[in-house]
Amino acid sequence: MSMLRLRVRGRRRGRTRRHAFVGLLLLALLGTASATAASAPARTPSPVAVQAGRSSAEAAAARWGDRRLDEAAFLTTHNAFTNYEDSRWSSVNQAESVRAQLDNGVRGLSLDTHWYERSTWLCVISFGSDCYPSDVYLCHGDCKTFAGATYALPRQSFHGTMQTVVDFLAAHPQEVVTVFLEDYVSAGQLAQSLGRVRGLPELVFRPDDWGVREHGWPKVADLVTAGKRLLIFSDRSDREHLGVMYDKSWTVSNYWSLGDLGNDLGCVSRWPDVPLDRQEPGFRRLFTMSHHRNVPTVMTAALDNGAKLRDRIAGQCRTATGGRDPNYVSVDFHRLSDGSGHTPASIVAELNSRP
Repeated sequence: MSMLRLRVRGRRRGRTRRHAFVGLLLLALLGTASATAASAPARTPSPVAVQAGRSSAEAAAARWGDRRLDEAAFLTTHNAFTNYEDSRWSSVNQAESVRAQLDNGVRGLSLDTHWYERSTWLCVISFGSDCYPSDVYLCHGDCKTFAGATYALPRQSFHGTMQTVVDFLAAHPQEVVTVFLEDYVSAGQLAQSLGRVRGLPELVFRPDDWGVREHGWPKVADLVTAGKRLLIFSDRSDREHLGVMYDKSWTVSNYWSLGDLGNDLGCVSRWPDVPLDRQEPGFRRLFTMSHHRNVPTVMTAALDNGAKLRDRIAGQCRTATGGRDPNYVSVDFHRLSDGSGHTPASIVAELNSRP
């Protein structure tokens, strides 16, 4: 019995020694592998990745050339959210959805942001069709007053519309879009809404990061290559920390209305203390040009959007700004024209072809 116990103990000690040896061997091998990995040089980008980067930069240069942002022109839609397709508006400024506008060449969108506080009363009297949570929505005045006029159903959330913009940019990597906000919400409410837009932070252009005040606006191609292809402006000044620029600090703008009869063609400043020909050392503001009447109609937009728009740019506005062209041309019913052969889109293309 004692001999049997000795043999068992001997076998156990042998297995223990073998296991210890194998363990030490594994530790040694792992240590060698770790040391090799630590001492190995950093991997260089693959030729495919390098070529992709070059291709993106080359495509941006081919698309935009050497134009700086303040030398490019963009077709812009006034009250882009009031349209027949996104919601049931009774009075509209555009005929097609925001996404369709972008697909058809619009690169600037003006939106009105308002805070809507959830209303049980509206939910009840609408038989459940107006049961929306408190949020930032796109309204044309109070979000509870006149359905179809000051707001429309389904309600258009601001973050939902911005998601449409971001999704468009993701699908079109050579394009740049600008959003202009007529802003009636607090900075906190706007931040909460923007924070729900997937992919937005990576796209937003922040002028301070690029030293715009000191060096001027960058080339559009550089914005595309860097992926900073979304500009947001607001008429309120307390939200630049969100990447939302105060328009009065970065732009010049003409008074928005052509008048009831469409004959107020003079190009005068929207802000008396910011003239259209304002000069600043090393920096030139972007020029946003509005060209629409007090009350939008299909017929008046067709009359205004052709030769009248082209002549106003060349005559009144070019003179008032000291010889420069608009960067943003804002119109109602952007696809309509007077039959002159000139449309808002063709006029913007003509501006971009000027040396």
